[in-house]
Amino acid sequence: MTASLAIAVAALSGFIAVTYAIMKNSWIRKRPVGNEILERIAGYIADGAAAFLKREYTVLVPFVALVALFLAVANSGSLKLSAGAFALGSICSAAAGYFGMKTATSANSRTAAAAVGGIEPALRVAFAGGSVMGMTVVGLALLGVAAVLAVGVALFGETLHAFRETIFPILSGFSLGASTIALFARVGGGIFTKAADVGADLVGKVEAGIPEDDPRNPAVIADNVGDNVGDVAGMGADLFESYVGSMVGCVILGAGVVASDELRIRLALLPILMASMGVGASILGTFLVRARKGQSPQKALNAGSFGAAGLAALLIYPLSALVMGGGTFDGGKGALSVALAAIFGLAAGTAIGLLTEFFTGTNTSPVRKIEKACDTGPATAIITGLGVGMMSTLPPVLVICGAILGSYSLAGLYGIGMAALGMLVTLGIQLSVDAYGPIADNAGGLAVMSAMDPHVREVTDELDAVGNTTAAVGKGFAIGSAALTAIILFSAFAQSAGGA
Repeated sequence: MTASLAIAVAALSGFIAVTYAIMKNSWIRKRPVGNEILERIAGYIADGAAAFLKREYTVLVPFVALVALFLAVANSGSLKLSAGAFALGSICSAAAGYFGMKTATSANSRTAAAAVGGIEPALRVAFAGGSVMGMTVVGLALLGVAAVLAVGVALFGETLHAFRETIFPILSGFSLGASTIALFARVGGGIFTKAADVGADLVGKVEAGIPEDDPRNPAVIADNVGDNVGDVAGMGADLFESYVGSMVGCVILGAGVVASDELRIRLALLPILMASMGVGASILGTFLVRARKGQSPQKALNAGSFGAAGLAALLIYPLSALVMGGGTFDGGKGALSVALAAIFGLAAGTAIGLLTEFFTGTNTSPVRKIEKACDTGPATAIITGLGVGMMSTLPPVLVICGAILGSYSLAGLYGIGMAALGMLVTLGIQLSVDAYGPIADNAGGLAVMSAMDPHVREVTDELDAVGNTTAAVGKGFAIGSAALTAIILFSAFAQSAGGA
């Protein structure tokens, strides 16, 4: 397994993911938009979301330019290229967020129009919109990583010394660029989202006494804009950063294990190949999302997520064995140890999703408990909700701790890196399911504002209820993966600095 071959595989996988996203976007735009009122209101939401991103990126451009200039001046020799890698990481992350959000704002009205025909066609359109975000993120991440590595190999060669001393430090610049955009997009988009949501409810429900999503309340448009900039573009940038960070951190840790030079290069390339494999598993998983008559949309979405995770789990060990070629590191750790560490992470991500679904699902006991507390007033509802929310944090924390301890016992710090990557290996479909939520939410609001048939609102309400759960799953997924990624990035820094 040569570096050139691994780079080619990553580039091909990224290209396939982006092409798939473009095809889905094209399919969505061919769906009927609905009546004139629906199209006009959807246009307001699209314009508002575009205006927000334009303003955000206007602030970001000079900041990114200044940081890139600083990296170019502060570094010497070939490491000056990290400035270009930083700029590329920023551009890829921003482009993924913009393209995903544009698709989401075009899919919302088409989802509402499709809801006239029932749950099945509406779910198909909404999930297709979400899959554009998911596949764009993983595709651009792999293309960006492949581009940086390709330039590095072309300039400095494929020796272990070249990778450790030059190419991987430059690649870290790409990860830093992704983190920079995530900071602005996640925090800025999140603040806008909640401010618009609470503001719309205060002026509408409390002051004016009109229902939610009423067209007489202009803040409703800002609320729907917030769903897109926070939960689509913001979440996409957040997970783009975790995805790239886990790859880069694991690559650096792989090159620093105790083994032969050839095996260390192979271990450094394995995370990139595993992420490439995950693209195929995620794309196949999207074909499993099929709503059937009488079936909950949640089950349809779970079928895709679990199918992709199961396929990835089956392929992790063969891929590890193929890349490592029977070699061992750090005193006898082989392909099985590495594969099990990655599967620990994959299982942890799936478990976090199931736990989040349990605490936020429409028909689960914790939600029913909060619903019952509402009978006695807002005070008991708030207290019960806070209690359930606090209790819900314990199981995921235990799962993450278990994944860290288990993967470390199997393959050391490199095992933790593989666990982080394993959790994110099917990010393509996980983010697709997450981005489906705001599209369904927007579709429900559009159905009310355009005075569509009450049956349509019933359909969109069911989709929206599931979307609230998927949004919560996405947040748990982002936090869990960020925890593992933070550990491996600190470990990679310590290793590079000579402290590990």
